[in-house]
Amino acid sequence: MPPPILLFEHPACDLHDPGPDHPDAVTRLPALRDALAGDAVAALVERRPATPASELDLRLVHAAAHVERVRAGVQEAARLRAPVWLDEDTAVSAGSWDAALAAAGCAVGAAGAVADGAPAAFALARPPGHHATADRAMGFCLFNNVAIAVRRLQARGAARRILVVDWDAHHGNGTQDLFYDDPTVFVLSMHLAAPHYPGTGGAAERGAGRGRGATLNVPLPAGTPAAEYRRRFAEALDHAFGVFAPDLVVASVGLDALAGDPEGDLGLAPEDLHALTAAVLARLPPAARRFVGVLEGGYAVERIGRGLVDVLRALAGLPPSESQVP
Repeated sequence: MPPPILLFEHPACDLHDPGPDHPDAVTRLPALRDALAGDAVAALVERRPATPASELDLRLVHAAAHVERVRAGVQEAARLRAPVWLDEDTAVSAGSWDAALAAAGCAVGAAGAVADGAPAAFALARPPGHHATADRAMGFCLFNNVAIAVRRLQARGAARRILVVDWDAHHGNGTQDLFYDDPTVFVLSMHLAAPHYPGTGGAAERGAGRGRGATLNVPLPAGTPAAEYRRRFAEALDHAFGVFAPDLVVASVGLDALAGDPEGDLGLAPEDLHALTAAVLARLPPAARRFVGVLEGGYAVERIGRGLVDVLRALAGLPPSESQVP
């Protein structure tokens, strides 16, 4: 029996409610849990309760003023009993502070478990995080869950060189900004090209200072078919692994890369997410195959469950779920 895939989750992640018409709907996590419960991979998943992140964890990547702005927005939402908008896309509710700490804690827990020897772990983090910069909430993101997890690992000496692979449909501008001049974190992002949100992530953005060359963006036109996406992804991975030897990989798993997502415009199917995960694993040395997945976007509630299932099936060494359908 192979080691289980560890799934970190926390009930507070369901408390974030930016409003009935917001894409980051409260139905997202239940849809993922329901799909997992109905698939054979569930027998290979060990669910772990996450410990919410502390404010000290947040301060590893975020300015104190940003943390206080989010807290104040949540307090105002509780007073008004209605969502409060931090920017044109990002709203908070009375439960969003607890949800954001829990989301970051899911990522920290998953990364810590892998650094301590588990081959794979996944964080059911909500709200997402990869658009959040040091001092700004944006793109549905309050705090940068992946960046917090990376800095926690480095702060305790559990990993030195980390590869972040982001296949959300949108450029992870916050993650890029936070590591742009850092040679110890390589950021690879596949995403829709500008003018799609957030309008960043051009191929010429390669890092700065000592981090020059440790950023690789692959901007894609809308409607990119799966075969072309997978070819470009393989090329990007080959480059990243050719110039950077990571201790582990943290993936920003955007399920909005699936075809039909209301916030994305790409052509992937759930089995393509299986292939992306498998492609990363294939490039890791067998003795150091350490993979952390962190949930980002994904808003087609009827499809995201299979997307998650196929990522987990790849981590478990199982074929895509579609191949099991008569």
